[in-house]
Amino acid sequence: MSQANSKYHHGDLRAACLRAARELLEEDGGAALSLRAVARRAGVSATAPYRHFADRDALVSAVAAQGYRELAEYLAGAHPAPRTPDDLAEIAIAYVRFALERPALFRAMFAEPCDPDSEERVAATAAIWEYVHGIVHGVFPGADPEALSVGVWSFVHGLAFLHLDGKLDADDPGAVADRVREAVRALLTASAAMRGATA
Repeated sequence: MSQANSKYHHGDLRAACLRAARELLEEDGGAALSLRAVARRAGVSATAPYRHFADRDALVSAVAAQGYRELAEYLAGAHPAPRTPDDLAEIAIAYVRFALERPALFRAMFAEPCDPDSEERVAATAAIWEYVHGIVHGVFPGADPEALSVGVWSFVHGLAFLHLDGKLDADDPGAVADRVREAVRALLTASAAMRGATA
């Protein structure tokens, strides 16, 4: 047995499969991702990935969970303690930037079928939700945090996919940042104006 293959018996197989899956996603998108392809890329037998992943959905769920954790770190790095609408706009820019820098991973996180019972994916998704909820509560302490969190995440997520799918030009990172910033400001300004008009 080769030294590379012997490592897999000491707990490295899962990590090797996840690395291989992410490489395949970046190279060819989700269509090329299968447990057999992951096994070939990782240099293990065709059945080896099944020790950790029941099927493709379970593998994608594990990749998506990694992505959610990386996204949370990326957003926290953009602004560790957002408290103003402008801070929120910077978080939105980071969200869109993450999607554009890791398009295949982002699609795996949000557009690929996942295992609904994957505890890892559910926990990582819940952590992102709590993060968004916390930001919204910090920036708008008097608002309904549940409803506004859904609205803010949906809005920013839509901006990410509009850029990712080429509906909005993503060639100039500076222009993307300006567009996202102005869109967030416009939405928040309009929302504030509506609240004032109905008060």
